[in-house]
Amino acid sequence: MTPSPNAGKRLGVLTSGGDAQGMNAAVRAVVRTSLEMGATPFAIMEGWQGAVEGGERIKQLEWSDVSSILNEGGTIIGTARSPEFREREGRRTACRNLIERGINRLVVIGGDGSLTGTNAFRNEWPELVAELVEMGEISQELADQYPALMIVGIVGSIDNDMVGTDMTIGTDSALTRIVDAIDDISATAASHQRTFVIEVMGRHCGYLPLMSAVAGGADYVFTPEDPPRPGWEDDMAEKLRLGREAGRRESIVIVAEGAMDADGNHITSQDIADAIEERLNESARITILGHVQRGGIPTAYDRWMPTLMGYGATQEVLNATADSPANIIGVRNNRLTRIPLVESVAATRNVANLVASKDFEAAAKSRGSSFVKMMNINRILSEPPQNMSGKIKEGAKRVAVLHVGGLAPGMNTAARAAVRIGLDAGLQILGVQGSFGGLMDGNVRELTWADVEGWAFKGGAELGTRRRVPKVEEYYALGRAIENNNIDALLVIGGLNAYLSVYGMVKERDRYPAFNIPMMLVPATIDNNLPGSELSIGCDTALNNAVWALDRIKESAAASRRCFVADAMGRKCGYLALMSGIAAGAEKVYLNEKSTDLADISKDAAYLKESFRAGRRLFLVVRNEEAHDTYNREFLARVFESEGEGLYDVRHAALGHLQQGGAPSPFDRLLATRLVFEAVAKLAKILEKGRKDALYIGQSGSKIETFPVDRMMDQLDVENRRPYEQWWLSLYPVIPVVSMPRGDVIPVEIPIENSTETMDY
Repeated sequence: MTPSPNAGKRLGVLTSGGDAQGMNAAVRAVVRTSLEMGATPFAIMEGWQGAVEGGERIKQLEWSDVSSILNEGGTIIGTARSPEFREREGRRTACRNLIERGINRLVVIGGDGSLTGTNAFRNEWPELVAELVEMGEISQELADQYPALMIVGIVGSIDNDMVGTDMTIGTDSALTRIVDAIDDISATAASHQRTFVIEVMGRHCGYLPLMSAVAGGADYVFTPEDPPRPGWEDDMAEKLRLGREAGRRESIVIVAEGAMDADGNHITSQDIADAIEERLNESARITILGHVQRGGIPTAYDRWMPTLMGYGATQEVLNATADSPANIIGVRNNRLTRIPLVESVAATRNVANLVASKDFEAAAKSRGSSFVKMMNINRILSEPPQNMSGKIKEGAKRVAVLHVGGLAPGMNTAARAAVRIGLDAGLQILGVQGSFGGLMDGNVRELTWADVEGWAFKGGAELGTRRRVPKVEEYYALGRAIENNNIDALLVIGGLNAYLSVYGMVKERDRYPAFNIPMMLVPATIDNNLPGSELSIGCDTALNNAVWALDRIKESAAASRRCFVADAMGRKCGYLALMSGIAAGAEKVYLNEKSTDLADISKDAAYLKESFRAGRRLFLVVRNEEAHDTYNREFLARVFESEGEGLYDVRHAALGHLQQGGAPSPFDRLLATRLVFEAVAKLAKILEKGRKDALYIGQSGSKIETFPVDRMMDQLDVENRRPYEQWWLSLYPVIPVVSMPRGDVIPVEIPIENSTETMDY
């Protein structure tokens, strides 16, 4: 066998600064990718303190050392502040300890402070090595082998405050903790008609408070980038009063721990509670979430994305040379991105300077255009209806909202956003109960601001949804229903059957004049199989549900020597299967997109048997439900069990409809809100111009785009019910590298793009 080009290379991985959910996933990926690439990984325990102390604090890691850590919060290799590392003597000691272990490549997972210190250490390295030689602590011969330190950073920070990357490790999990708390507190608050002030983390960055306010339906929010102006106490109290008057039973105010007013005075949660009591004669309750935002099980995103980052960072640092620049591996548009470390840290710290200098507009823009847009969206969603009065003029255009297709968590969020954003745009919004069938039956009513109160947080679909695509012979009745209800436009939120329904209607416009109205499709399906959108409303919730189930399956299976085969939903689209497989640590994933034959299954069965013989206790297989017509879940289970010869037993199950249930995740709430905001704005312009465009909207990377319905088939593989291009398939090679130590796997390098753009949420 040809020796690996990385043979003899040793790399260290360390976590530094505050802990963040998902750090373990990154550590696991670094360790296992380096092993598969032929290098030797070391954990530097307790961050830079471990580098200074050396000895057992620098620990060689094997494959099994990072088993079963994907679902653990915190960091198993520890993190600590190191006063010694801040001093030159401490850094010189750390340099010696690393050289003695043969380590001059590091993957550092931490925040901007940790990464800044890492870069300073890298720049000092040649001088430190020279000093060690001069002091007689290492030989010149040894020094010549390690002339430079090569580093790659991964940002671990729940605040999502690093400029240049869309999302940092831990942010999604922290946001989920906050929104879960808001949902729970809202139930208590509504029961007693109370006001709660909830303090969240975000000392210098408003991402968590702003996004949790939108996702949690808060009435008022305080962020560092958008401080309230003088008189904010009266403004807040009036909005809370009007919200109650309009039908809200509870009031929720979100405040960032670093909130200030426009003059730079700190605003505490107690200040807000006092203002509420003074002006509304109501005792507000205060909840400070604190470190609960950091802890607990990471979300699915904070498992698969850090896994991808760790995979990419390892290939980057092993390929680095002494002349390679210091970069951060970030993520933009769900792809790995190479970000210049120095520039990104400087841009990040400049935001705090902009806030301090009271240039709040520039500070908000530095967070990205979508951050600014979400600030505007939050104002619309939280605005009491009394302040919108007068926007709906006589003869206002009537937009009907309906769901079509299978249930997707987030449909209610989308419908709520459509009503409130539509009313703000001067449109009259109609709700259709029961999809196109309900429209034909006349189940149409006007929706008000109060009608959709609380919808954002509910699972299911208050308007109902049906999978059935209208037949050609029903088009006449459908057209009459549109005319009888004076519908000027349709906003259809749903899955592939929704898309096929509208496509069929557009094709028949010549025969049915009533169909000559603007139509807009918004993607909502857990299958994530729609053209024009890389992610659909509902798929993140479904993915988290699937990973939750797989975690419990693994606990059950690990108690006895067992192989478990699980089916994820998605029909012939393998998104849920692959992403849940990565996030749950599955050893094997079968997809319809990746053909499988008997020879492949036989090879997998042989590996399965051998690995259990070597001491394995658990083997998890995930497949999408229509991966193969013949080689289904039951078939695989029978083959694996018959080949096992009693070494292990095999169980199988379909994860089923639990993937569609539950309250939508924060990501799905935010995605639904963003997409509907753009969809309503587009519809309003089309109506204003008197056009009849039929479009479908989607998020491609960080951009939201629209596409003409009559060109849909250019993107859609109808036979397989999925788009021709699926971005996530490029992640498939990660599975065998991080989950199956066969020794015959050649890691596939994942492309890493260069980016100097500011982050765009």
